[in-house]
Amino acid sequence: MTASSPQETSLASTRACATGRQYELRRGDAVAVVTELAAGLRSFSRGGVLLTETYGDDEISPGGAGITLAPWANRVEDGQWFLDGRKQQLDITEVSRNNASHGLLRNAGYALVGESPHAVALEAVVFPQHGYPFLVRHRVDYQLSEDLGLRVRQTLTNDGTAAAPFVLGAHPYLRVGDTPVEELKLTVAADTRLVTDERLIPRSSAPVDGDVDFRPGRHVADLAVDVALTDLRFEGGVARHILAAGDGSAVSLWQDESCRYVHIYVSTVYPGRTRAVAVEPMTGLTNAFNSGDGLRWLPAGESFSMEWGIDYTPGAGR
Repeated sequence: MTASSPQETSLASTRACATGRQYELRRGDAVAVVTELAAGLRSFSRGGVLLTETYGDDEISPGGAGITLAPWANRVEDGQWFLDGRKQQLDITEVSRNNASHGLLRNAGYALVGESPHAVALEAVVFPQHGYPFLVRHRVDYQLSEDLGLRVRQTLTNDGTAAAPFVLGAHPYLRVGDTPVEELKLTVAADTRLVTDERLIPRSSAPVDGDVDFRPGRHVADLAVDVALTDLRFEGGVARHILAAGDGSAVSLWQDESCRYVHIYVSTVYPGRTRAVAVEPMTGLTNAFNSGDGLRWLPAGESFSMEWGIDYTPGAGR
């Protein structure tokens, strides 16, 4: 048997996890772990209080927990769309509903392009291919800010010669430490919901009501939803969605004005959890490649960025 070189040993050790190299960011009592695979957020905590759902070293992210999404978020119906009158066919990755789901980089390793004790920048390339004949780069910058919040900037750059369509998004699941998720209250300041068919493809919109009106706050125990919302209420340039415990402790996800949509998914199948709450900022809507809702076209040689982040408010006695 041939002995491994020091370089090979080092490389193997960085990929001991199923999600590849792990980048740990620290600042004050804030700790974030970012993965090479999908430039994902594996965990974020403050003072030992876990604020996102996480998973084991030998697992990939269950339910897409923490992954970033490019060049589209959520679903493309039948994996089909039309470019200059010609049908484009993407791979079907959500077989149960016959959709192309969560973009082209979910299973991609991102290269390191910058690193400090409290920040990391990762980048991956989408090469021209069937269903998406464009050359684009997706860069994800994670930073622990001075106030100890987590700030994320996603940038798409078009390295090709033609304008490229895109929707950017992210898929974090929030929690408040060990408080049972069912006891938490979710507040989302959004006035409109998207009405979908059985395949979760939007067909119309309507004012929020009943189980999908989160403006006054809804207890997670009462929720079983998988819904996109828009007409968000922005204050100071951001819309903020809050998951709060009874003692006043809360985690909030904010998104900037480039993200006019948020998807709320309450999972009952997240491993080890009776419920898990995904709050997904998006620049465009599910199936935007067909509907055009929120779809942007990035000119050749140009870049576009969206920003979102996670903050923590300690409760009484913390």
